[in-house]
Amino acid sequence: MPIIVVCPGCRKRYSVSDKFAGKSGPCPNCKTVIQIPEKQEVIIHAPEEFAAGGRGKSGRPVARPIARRIFEIPLPVALLIVGGSISVLFLTAILGYAGVFRDNFVLTAVGLLLVTFPLVLGGYNMLYDVEELEPYQGRVLFIRAGICTAAYVAIWAGFSFFGAQYLTGEIWNWLLVGTPFVILGAVAALACFDFDFGTGLLHFGFYLLITIFLRWLAGLGWIWEVPKLL
Repeated sequence: MPIIVVCPGCRKRYSVSDKFAGKSGPCPNCKTVIQIPEKQEVIIHAPEEFAAGGRGKSGRPVARPIARRIFEIPLPVALLIVGGSISVLFLTAILGYAGVFRDNFVLTAVGLLLVTFPLVLGGYNMLYDVEELEPYQGRVLFIRAGICTAAYVAIWAGFSFFGAQYLTGEIWNWLLVGTPFVILGAVAALACFDFDFGTGLLHFGFYLLITIFLRWLAGLGWIWEVPKLL
């Protein structure tokens, strides 16, 4: 790397190869002897608090990079979830075949509430972005999932009320009545879990498809046949 020197006699500036560092020689212009300085390495010192890797969220210095915590479901819990899901399907089908849910608003609402919370949790664990989001866990996750559950059940109730009055079976009518409720579901997921709108839409769509299928298993028909809760 060239060394910039200034002649003390004529004040001219010269660029000298670093191989002449520490030596002296005459100025090409006025012959005044110029002393070439030694090579110097520029070292940037980081503040002491960052010397060991910076500070964590608590404000304390850390000795190594902060590792992201990735939420993983243990195998026994995963098996329990799968077994519980299958049991819910069979129980819903049996009770639906027996006509237990027909014209029983309270039991239908309770059933919807019971399946919504685990579906909200499951959808969140599938869709949160490991690269972008730190996953919610523990009490905070359960509170947010509870709020989202209440919002989803309220959306179903609202759709049931308006659908029973305004749905005619035509596509344009379905789009007019159903679209606002789908948007509300996506916004609820966005607000509860910090999703973007597209991911929130996927979360609500996953929940919607499962509950529509459960509605059919419960003996209440498909959603386009009888617009009732679940």
